This record gives sequence, C-alpha cells and structure tokens, in this order.
Amino acid sequence: WFFFSDNYICDTKIIIPTRIMSHIAISNQIIYFISLQFLPVMQLVIRQYRPSDKDTVRSLFSTGIKEHIRPCFHNAMSSPVYLAVTLTLCASGYLVGSLYSSYVREKLQTDMQDIPGNYLSRPDDCFWVAEAEVDGRAEVMGMVAVVAKQSGEKSYGELFRMIISPSCRRMGLGVRMAQTVVDFCKERGFSEVVLETSSTQTAAVALYKKLGFMYRQFATFYWLISYIVIYLTIFYIILHHHLRCG
Repeated sequence: WFFFSDNYICDTKIIIPTRIMSHIAISNQIIYFISLQFLPVMQLVIRQYRPSDKDTVRSLFSTGIKEHIRPCFHNAMSSPVYLAVTLTLCASGYLVGSLYSSYVREKLQTDMQDIPGNYLSRPDDCFWVAEAEVDGRAEVMGMVAVVAKQSGEKSYGELFRMIISPSCRRMGLGVRMAQTVVDFCKERGFSEVVLETSSTQTAAVALYKKLGFMYRQFATFYWLISYIVIYLTIFYIILHHHLRCG
C-alpha cells in the first residue's frame, strides 16, 4: 500500500496559525533582502499564472517531481533487508522511477492540464509563478498554488505544487513563494495554512521548519509490488496552536 498526496508523493502535513504570520513576514523580509543582494542581474517577480505559462509550468512540474526519484530510492534502500540483494535493488529503483513517472502523468492529465479551471476559477484559490529576467528573457523559476478547504466551520488554505527551479534554489525564493500563500490566506480570513511534503524532501522540510513549522508525528508506509516492499518514512507535521487572523 502506498500513500499519495496532491503536493508531492508520500507527504508531510503542516499547519501554520495565522497569528504568527506577521512575525514570519518580518523575518522573511530580512531573508528576502539579504538573498536578493546576491542576485543583481536577476529580478524575481511573483505573479498570478497566465495561460501562456502552461508549457513551462508543466515542464517544471515534471522535472521537479522526477528529481526526487533518487532520494526516494535511497530512502527505500536504507532498510537492511535490501543491503545484500542486488537484484532487488535494481528492481526497486525501476519501480520507484515508474511510480513517480506515473504520478506525473496523472497530474499532467488532471489538475495541471487545466490550471485556470482548477486553481483560478474560485476567488479563494490561486496559482502563482515566479518569473525572472535572464539575459533579457523572462523565465518561470518557480510555482505554487493554494486551494481553499473547509473543515466544519473552519476555513483554511492548502498549499500545492510548490516547485523551485534548481537554478534559483538557496536564494530565498522558496520562502517568498510560501509567504505569498500565507499572505493570501490571511487576506481571505483563513485560520491556517496546511501543506504536505515527503520526508525525502529534506530541503523542503528544512525550509518549512525555518518558517516555524513543527513535527507532530510521523508514520511509515509500505508499497508492495511484485513481492518487493518499498520502505518510506512519512512525517506529519502540525503546529499545535489554532489562532485567529488579525
């Protein structure tokens, strides 16, 4: 049995209460300022998705998801049961690659096929891209989406599709994209922001922890195909305080 999430595969649940959003925003502004000092030739703009972005965004999504095949495979192979079984290692690598590829194909045929219809047709949903001018040409360097959700009387935003181009990582763009979602949800009066990311996404987990996210629990899921068990550890991260906007 294998767990899928709509943000990444086998993922982490995170909640950030809106009362601390303003404090995060202040610290993030400092991070943005410092990081941008090292980007004198690259002016980044975060804007709403346009239909003309479709091919670039779909390509970035595909590349961003598939690059996690190797860490996922490495995580699977950390189980002692595989260490002396060469054929199992090879087969498992193929299966992990197939899993991610099928996930990408599914999403490209569903929500990523019609981004305006799935993310821009409702006022409480949105999809952004980060655009940079490189050598006089505009290029999409990142993307993120949010979808409004309801739990009882509580409204919250769920963050999806956070992917940053490798050429723009470790420059503060991930923080800026996440803060864009947080600010949007705060404006909508949501009580919290929820997102999921896998335990193999170490850079993403580190980013969210820097923003104040805390682990709540972790669970382990197994995927069984052709008598091969792929071992994955999944973290569920939740902040414990549910706070009001304003």
